[in-house]
Amino acid sequence: MVALRCLRRLALNVMPLSAVIVDDEQLARDELAFLVQSLADVNVVAQGKNGLEAVNLIKEHNPDLVFLDVQMPGLDGFGVIKKLLDRKVALPKFIFATAFDQYAVKAFEVNAVDYILKPFDKKRVAQSVEKARAKIEGGAGSDEKFETLVRMLESQKSQTAKILIKAAGRLFLADSKDICYATIEDGVITVVTSGHTGMEGQSNCRTLEELNDNLNPSLFWRAHRSFLVNIQHIREVVPWFKSSYQLRMDDKKQTEIPVSRAQTRRLRELFNL
Repeated sequence: MVALRCLRRLALNVMPLSAVIVDDEQLARDELAFLVQSLADVNVVAQGKNGLEAVNLIKEHNPDLVFLDVQMPGLDGFGVIKKLLDRKVALPKFIFATAFDQYAVKAFEVNAVDYILKPFDKKRVAQSVEKARAKIEGGAGSDEKFETLVRMLESQKSQTAKILIKAAGRLFLADSKDICYATIEDGVITVVTSGHTGMEGQSNCRTLEELNDNLNPSLFWRAHRSFLVNIQHIREVVPWFKSSYQLRMDDKKQTEIPVSRAQTRRLRELFNL
């Protein structure tokens, strides 16, 4: 098989592509890896199971092509692209995998980004790879289009995002606008929603940074390394000792959250203190 691939490369003068596959479902990764590796001239160099691994694998391997799941807990597919853009990492060609997100599909089409639907189809995967190869050989840059795509989807996400909260043995979906604050202790993230009927439970995210990537950056602020707050749910700014402050939130416990010294200036800017 390897010899046949080499002969085909020589005959067609086709350069092999390196690929990374990222999906939070093991079965999906296995299926996609099987389909991709059955194609000539594509080598799967690494696989990842979440968004943070995707960022690290792309930086490490600098692949030509990345198959990236859209819906992943914590840092989703678009969060991966945003993080790469923020860190000035050269973007590979992306093929997005999605099960049902029709809004995302429309955005892909508008921005000339390819996608494959789950369950995967071998012919569709092959077509996507050939599209990516043509773009790579054509040398067309896509960073600007990705920046447009990320802005579009962040705007949409800020209106519709829901956050999974585990409480009392059940899994609840809370609107992001209702989240009052989140805190981390001993590696466990607790999310608290606002009002007298609010709830408190655990997030499936591993870090506050992951959680923040799923929220509207214009509303959520890292007031302290252990606290992420929704500025619309701050009830009172309480002066504290040595020119520091605490935030009294509008959850049913009226929780008081410290503002770190490093974030005091940001607090003053937010509320013109």
